[in-house]
Amino acid sequence: MAVLTTYLPIIVAVAIVVRLLMTGRRPKNLPPGPPTLPIIGNLHQMPTRDAHLQFEKWAREYGPVYSLILGTKTMVILSSDQAVKDLMDKKSNMYSHRVDMYIGQKLCSGDLRILMMPYGATWRMCRKLVHTLLNVSAAKSYVPYQILENKQMLYELATKPDSFLHHIRRYSNALTTTMVFGWRTPTYEDEKMMQLFDGFSEFAEFNQTGLAALVDFFPFLRILPDFMNPAQKKARELHRKEKALYLSHWLKAKAETAAGTITRCFSEELVEAQKKEGFSDNQAAYITGTLLEAGSDTTSSTLYAFVQAMLLYPEVQRKAQEEIDRVIGSDRLPTMEDEYDLQYIRSIVKESLRWMPTTILGAVPHAVTQDDHYNGYFIPKNAGVVNNVWAIHMDPQRHPDPRRFEPDRYKDDFQSLGDAAANPDASKRDQFTFGAGRRICPGIHVAERSLFLGVSRILWGFNILPAKDERGEDIIPDQEKLTQGFVCMPEEYPAQITPRDEKRRQMIVDSWKAAEAECLDPVTHQWKASPLGASLGRTRTKA
Repeated sequence: MAVLTTYLPIIVAVAIVVRLLMTGRRPKNLPPGPPTLPIIGNLHQMPTRDAHLQFEKWAREYGPVYSLILGTKTMVILSSDQAVKDLMDKKSNMYSHRVDMYIGQKLCSGDLRILMMPYGATWRMCRKLVHTLLNVSAAKSYVPYQILENKQMLYELATKPDSFLHHIRRYSNALTTTMVFGWRTPTYEDEKMMQLFDGFSEFAEFNQTGLAALVDFFPFLRILPDFMNPAQKKARELHRKEKALYLSHWLKAKAETAAGTITRCFSEELVEAQKKEGFSDNQAAYITGTLLEAGSDTTSSTLYAFVQAMLLYPEVQRKAQEEIDRVIGSDRLPTMEDEYDLQYIRSIVKESLRWMPTTILGAVPHAVTQDDHYNGYFIPKNAGVVNNVWAIHMDPQRHPDPRRFEPDRYKDDFQSLGDAAANPDASKRDQFTFGAGRRICPGIHVAERSLFLGVSRILWGFNILPAKDERGEDIIPDQEKLTQGFVCMPEEYPAQITPRDEKRRQMIVDSWKAAEAECLDPVTHQWKASPLGASLGRTRTKA
């Protein structure tokens, strides 16, 4: 016993050292991947910028299913359409969980953000509620909101073209706030809209790099005080500001619902659901806030990418305008009824989503809830699983010359985005930007309509040409320069956006002025009356 007591500290120390040396190593039966170092695994190889390029390079080197060891965590990267179909879609009951994101979900989001929420009863409840707003039939009912915001965007492009990114962002944000809260964003200078875009951009970039990522990969770092781990302090501050924004939106909508003065929207349905389910105002704020994030950011980023593509590939713009002129003419604007007569425009929408995916690495990793095996590889319980969107979209076997913007890839694809995502043949899926399995973005149907209206009407009314520098030479943006974070877009660039002719310019101006006078209050610039009918509160009162 005395001998054991003497050597016990040595035995414990050796066990700790062995454990540390084993941390970071890749077990032999895991999918292959780059060589690891003890303790840190592959962390030293993780890029601080443009991670999508490294993830694509590894996919070409190690195959469509490979693994990364990130400190104490295992990450499995799916880089083929078939792997995503087989695991995230077909085994969605196992692959719909989330990795533990202490900084992103616990500190930045108070365990409330649906995007990062673990798979369980609370997530299923939230998802069910969101589905009532964004399913196919509901999405069709929001077209009047989309048409109005689209008309304002076209008017702003005609009168203040240099600020085209602002106009695109206002378009997507105003549509989303109307659908979710019942009020629209009439100007880009709206303080709360700018807070949303700036705050979510900071949140997305912060959670993918630096100390924030390290705290997730090495959980023991969470015990450090804030002065030694400033990422935790920053995360709490981000949550404080974000929660205040989302809660103010929700409580305003809740009060207007009670008064029967709200414009028809999702929040009035959520008020009734809250009475039945009993979830808190904080949770309701983040349900609606999640919708606000998704609807505002991804649609605007894709439209911004589309404009850049028209600059870089003028032959695509000419071909698209020829189709629009043949089908629509110059006497009216395209509508949703024209969608399936404008197949090249639909193809531009799909190609924009493929060529410049906003969720470039699938946004937030999934996680597997139990041990699994795939193609001879072991995938352990709780491993993160990444939908490597960029690598799939840039696979030359799937899309020859993948960095070229070529809408004719989709000339024979007449599927909606939702139908393509559900196609049992993985090779027939158009793109992977909206995710997969039970975590697929529920806004896919609304986004498809917003993008079609945006692309078709911009091309109907405008020519998109390069801006000039001080020497009169064309400024050509670099299509490889993207913003950072798990949601991205092209870095800002200038462009000349001019009406195709005076007749179209005047139609755009007249169309907006007529809609403004008919639909909007002249002081508040909010809807006089919802095109969807009276609010549920008023309906119940009358009943």
